[in-house]
Amino acid sequence: MQVKNTTRIGLYKDLLASSNYFKLVCGAGNEDKTEIEYLTYIYTLAGCSGFDVSANPEIVLSAKKGINEALRKAKELEIELPFEPFITISIGLPGDHHVRKAFISDNCVACNLCIPACPTNAIPNTLKIKPELCIGCGDCEAACPPAVQAIAYKHDTKELNKILPSCLEAGAESIELHAGVADNESTMKEWENVSNYVPNGLISMCLDRKHLSNDDLIFRIKSAMSIAGERLIIQADGIPMSGGNDNYNTTLQAVSIADIINKELKQKIAAYKDLPLLISGGTNSFTGSLARQCGVAFNGISIGRHARKAIIKYKKSPSEITNENLLGAVANAKILIEKNLYCC
Repeated sequence: MQVKNTTRIGLYKDLLASSNYFKLVCGAGNEDKTEIEYLTYIYTLAGCSGFDVSANPEIVLSAKKGINEALRKAKELEIELPFEPFITISIGLPGDHHVRKAFISDNCVACNLCIPACPTNAIPNTLKIKPELCIGCGDCEAACPPAVQAIAYKHDTKELNKILPSCLEAGAESIELHAGVADNESTMKEWENVSNYVPNGLISMCLDRKHLSNDDLIFRIKSAMSIAGERLIIQADGIPMSGGNDNYNTTLQAVSIADIINKELKQKIAAYKDLPLLISGGTNSFTGSLARQCGVAFNGISIGRHARKAIIKYKKSPSEITNENLLGAVANAKILIEKNLYCC
């Protein structure tokens, strides 16, 4: 696409307004620096608009490293990249599944069913979960026999007053609050903090319907808008971290929650007409197509597990991957982006 705006926030708004924003979700709990560098390297070369990473300055630096290496490689391969992707850092409230870490309790009977169930290989044969790889998805809990129930969680508490400024200094330009909890008061208190950290940039609130009725969902968006104004982006999360399968049914809830926000807010109240809306949660190669078939407007699509899975077989550090494998990975990533943003 042609870049019209020369300021970063102007470019961000242009991408959203034209529904050309594709975000790769690296995982709010993913703190594997090598993987972050690889993901940002490949998807930058594929034309990705932005990345969502853990609120950890070292992870932000890894993302920047991958992006910068891609910008250098693009010149060598004569790939035109009209802009540098944006980096968003994810934080969450206690109880939100995006920022929890699993651990295995003493109830474990060593059946090992959790090991192959983990999508990030965070569970080795020792059955001591690697926290830097755990994304809190719950697949291990689902695999654990009901009679055993050996999987538990702890909230990934961060000292935000120290962490967020460091992340922004490292190169992050936006913050996303994962607010999939019922408590509106604590959510809005944290949202005010997010707003204060990025007073002149766009900020995002990620919402799903696990704890919220449709009325609660709309009320929370209105509350978020009252604080952030035109800086607000809403990420509509269908079923968080459920994009393992690639079909219409998997992405149905993601499109459904976006449809509710469109019908109950954007189409009814003029002040919300231009509210940027990203579809996420169970997103895959069918998301954009299903949304267009259903007449559900969106400004962008965020994909996590399915996007990571699309290039996993080529996984190497930028310095180790061959040009042949690099082009294969970039082609897969580009197909996913274009199917979502442009194809019927």
